[in-house]
Amino acid sequence: MVEDEGRIRDIILDYFTAHEMTCDVARDGVEALEYIRIKEYDVMILDVLMPRLDGFGLCKEIRKKSKVPILFLTALGSEEDTLKGYALGGDDYVTKPFSLAVLLAKTRALIRRGHGENPSGVLTCGAISVDTRRHLCKVLGEEVKLSPREYELLVCFMRNKGQVMSREQLLDKVWGLDFQGEDRAVDVRIRSLRFTLGSAGGQIKTMYRMGYKLEEES
Repeated sequence: MVEDEGRIRDIILDYFTAHEMTCDVARDGVEALEYIRIKEYDVMILDVLMPRLDGFGLCKEIRKKSKVPILFLTALGSEEDTLKGYALGGDDYVTKPFSLAVLLAKTRALIRRGHGENPSGVLTCGAISVDTRRHLCKVLGEEVKLSPREYELLVCFMRNKGQVMSREQLLDKVWGLDFQGEDRAVDVRIRSLRFTLGSAGGQIKTMYRMGYKLEEES
């Protein structure tokens, strides 16, 4: 989230955290670019009227390198400003004052869209499908029982299919920042997940010295 007003930042951060959403905050576009250089995000919420680099300028910079979903949150509510936001590559537009519940719902919808989920919450990749609402995994239409950690790991791969995920990224997204163990825990759990997925386990590829990647074919 990129917002220069501290009170609004704190209100949104508290609300999102209470609803199990992890959120980094930046005070202007320049600071946000520093975050983007070192970390990938599922969605970005941008204010427009900010010092140094405003939201429209930041959106242009982001779109040079990334297709991350962007939601504008701003006091600029004219039709001209709204259309400009969409023209620059924004995916949604919320004007202040706003409902926290609506902002959260729109943010979650953009995350689902960015992860390739259809409206029913089902992720698919090759022979594997995961119903994220029912926590149900199938391989070639047959249900597969996963442990909680295997399920979280598979969903992470499904939402980032085709992308190389380093051990550090997987630890961050699946185990959490507070994990104190070794990164080899990822290797152990992936071996287990491959075995559980059976014939589809080969879709999880080892990328030498880089990490792992989920592909459509085994």
